[in-house]
Amino acid sequence: MFLRHLLLFLFCCAAAHPSVADDGYRLWLKYDLMADNGLRKDYQKATGFIAGTGNSPILKTAAEELQQGLQGLLGQRVPVLAGAEKRKGGVLFVVDATANVSGKPLAKDGYRIAAQNGNVVITGSSESGVLYGAFALLRQIQTRQPLKNIDLSSSPRIQYRLLNHWDNPNGTVERGYAGSSIWKWYELPERLDPRYQDYARANASIGINGVVINNVNASARYLTPEYIGKVAALASVMRPYGIRVYMSVLWAAPKVIGGLTTSDPLDPKVKQWWTARTDEIYQAIPDFGGFLVKANSEGEPGPQDYGRDHADGANMLADALGSHDGIVMWRAFVYKANSDGDRFKEAYQEFKPLDGRFKPKTLVQVKNGPIDFQAREPFHPLFGAMPRTPLVLEVQLTQEYLGFATHMVYLAPMFKETLDADTYAKGKGSTVAKVIDSSVDNHPISGIAGVANIGSDRNWTGHPMGQANWYAFGRLAWDHTLTSQSIAEEWTRMSLTTDASAVRTIADVMVKSHGIYTRYTMPLGLHHIMGQSIHFGPEPWLASSARPDWTSVYYHKADAVGLGFDRTAKGSNALGLYRPEVQQLWNDPKTCPPDYLLWFHHVPWTQPLSTGRTLWNELCTRYYTGADSVTWMQQQWAAVKPQIDPEIHADVTGRLQTQRKEALWWRDACVLYFQTFAKQPIPAPFSPPERTLDDIKRLVMIYQLR
Repeated sequence: MFLRHLLLFLFCCAAAHPSVADDGYRLWLKYDLMADNGLRKDYQKATGFIAGTGNSPILKTAAEELQQGLQGLLGQRVPVLAGAEKRKGGVLFVVDATANVSGKPLAKDGYRIAAQNGNVVITGSSESGVLYGAFALLRQIQTRQPLKNIDLSSSPRIQYRLLNHWDNPNGTVERGYAGSSIWKWYELPERLDPRYQDYARANASIGINGVVINNVNASARYLTPEYIGKVAALASVMRPYGIRVYMSVLWAAPKVIGGLTTSDPLDPKVKQWWTARTDEIYQAIPDFGGFLVKANSEGEPGPQDYGRDHADGANMLADALGSHDGIVMWRAFVYKANSDGDRFKEAYQEFKPLDGRFKPKTLVQVKNGPIDFQAREPFHPLFGAMPRTPLVLEVQLTQEYLGFATHMVYLAPMFKETLDADTYAKGKGSTVAKVIDSSVDNHPISGIAGVANIGSDRNWTGHPMGQANWYAFGRLAWDHTLTSQSIAEEWTRMSLTTDASAVRTIADVMVKSHGIYTRYTMPLGLHHIMGQSIHFGPEPWLASSARPDWTSVYYHKADAVGLGFDRTAKGSNALGLYRPEVQQLWNDPKTCPPDYLLWFHHVPWTQPLSTGRTLWNELCTRYYTGADSVTWMQQQWAAVKPQIDPEIHADVTGRLQTQRKEALWWRDACVLYFQTFAKQPIPAPFSPPERTLDDIKRLVMIYQLR
């Protein structure tokens, strides 16, 4: 208890002295002392004490979070009291599953914050709902919203809101750019790093309620008694924050660690093994969330090794769960090497015929687009095509194809582009968001997953602005109707500054950053032209790899005529996987939105586009203006220096310098390479690159040696 009070004292001291450098560790949970003005006094009057009904771990967490936040923000002691319902000027919280909001009951985990009889009352439909309401109240104060006459309610639109960690037992993180794994497996279960609790706090504050703790390219070690005990220790930290833990599992585990000769999902001994191991997990972790599976993809074992299909595999694991409260999430990211085909179509071809065969506890997890987390992709054709199967949308927060941790790329606009895309599954308005929240097909379960960008770096995400992607994912997982702009402004106020002018400037840069990145890397629907292996930097000339669909030329199809992958009926006909209304949007190159043009069409270099420029001139314009826009980002960031913590400002300034250098690298590599096919000059007013294509290729070789 003494230690807890000491830490709180030190936290409040730091909050009261904003001159102390900010290293980004606190994320958006920055409870710094507000200015001594009228608004602060209003908050003090409304939140002088905390009282609740109940004493469970989650409700204790809610009270502690409120106390810590209010004391830091208001600079006064805010006691947690019992039996204070008759007093005024405090925060009361109560669990009430029947609470009405405008005549409607709160959905599961929903909350309401209302001014009642001189108090601020947080009502939750569950204990977790109260916790989410507590964080929402703190968010109101952090963003300087008035509490007088407050009547705010919110319920999650999606049931399972998960982070997927691609962390390995040896401490590495696949496609992670913020240091090593935060899970210290060699210390668990005996020592629990304090960072785990801070991680749980951050997730709960944005409504994330599940964590898959390991890589989809899974090690069987996680299913051994040793690692089950370690995962159970992590679950004990997450539980008071309403977060359940999940595991990615290796399909071949019955052979690798179980001593069986097969992993055939229809083999009785295999079924028995999975059932017994699942029971063992639940004995150690009673609220275990379930399994995530990558199978028969990129060399991973799976049920197809035994002549079975994905539904056979998923259903066997669903049966193994038995009466346990858990789910199976089966990934649809599958493709086979086929130089004559189109990888775009493969997941659809494998999973569409299985619609209706998956058992109730199973969800199919689908990436936002049909290839692999590219800078921009059309929505995956499986969305809207499997009405009898609940689908989980999988997006990537870690910037595997988006500049790693050196580029500022705010991903909420990319997430929204997918969420708001209309599948026309049941007529106009059947958006991807409504497919995954199950409102289109009325499934009893729904889910969304984000591949985490979190690592051991002190500031969690490498690039300080990368924290906004973690934050935005959680906010959109809770409510996909929120706008990219509002989330950017909210995060900025909580994380960087409350100065109105600076907030507008920073949010403007954030919202435009994704469009800027696509312009200087893969504009007009170009995709998968980055360096092989580590997926860094440009390599549009890549023509040889372990698989044809790991090369760049497989996708851009550049030749003397033009550029782009023909996916119309005259080509691979991948466009035919979508509803007729969607096909109509993208089928004609003259009317296809420019951002998707080269995804679906092989366009002549001299073809005029809707912009009034030819394809070649438009391609060059986008590369040049995209790279130049990074200079604009630098200028905007420099302008807010007085309002930003010096350490954070200097960190982002340095990364923007790297981003500018790499934007020029992308620009020069791509225009010089594609010019060898177009045979046309760089259009005015742009100057040709000062370096040659051979210079760029040598630079790429150097990077690949690193």
